[in-house]
Amino acid sequence: MTRYAALLRGVNVGATRIAMADLRRLVADLGHEDVKTYLQSGNVVFTSPTNDAGKLARGIERAIADELGLTVPVLVRSDAELAAVAEASPYAGRQDDPTRLLVAFLAAAPTKAKVAALTVPGGENLEYAVTGREVFLHYPDGGYGRTKFTNAYLEKTLGVVATTRNWKSVLALRDLTGG
Repeated sequence: MTRYAALLRGVNVGATRIAMADLRRLVADLGHEDVKTYLQSGNVVFTSPTNDAGKLARGIERAIADELGLTVPVLVRSDAELAAVAEASPYAGRQDDPTRLLVAFLAAAPTKAKVAALTVPGGENLEYAVTGREVFLHYPDGGYGRTKFTNAYLEKTLGVVATTRNWKSVLALRDLTGG
């Protein structure tokens, strides 16, 4: 049995609303155990015997579509993957404010050409590192709310679905999965 975190893209930050009680029920109804949500932004942690993260993501997406009539991209990371993400940030030791550190989780690793095309919009001060299926982000002068280097920008430039979490959430999800 592996512990996972499912990260729903764009939930409860715009027009797409899902009650966390409904999300817990949907995931439990799929046969997963020890289901917990974190915050109101589409983070659900669960235990499953299934070792295929893509299959888990598709199952949750399908359940949300069937039960709630919503199309919501879902990305799944195992406990080990979340532990590796928490260890891999090149910026974690340089920043005390967790709102200035974020991780964009990607549905798939982008091509080298797409990564090469990723640039910081003019006049912005930020650092980023693309590592596999994650983009580590550091906003030394301010938070994520004032940038053009957003989740939508990453999706458009890299050509993959992404969902972004602040460092506090990344660490909490790592801890909730036991990673």
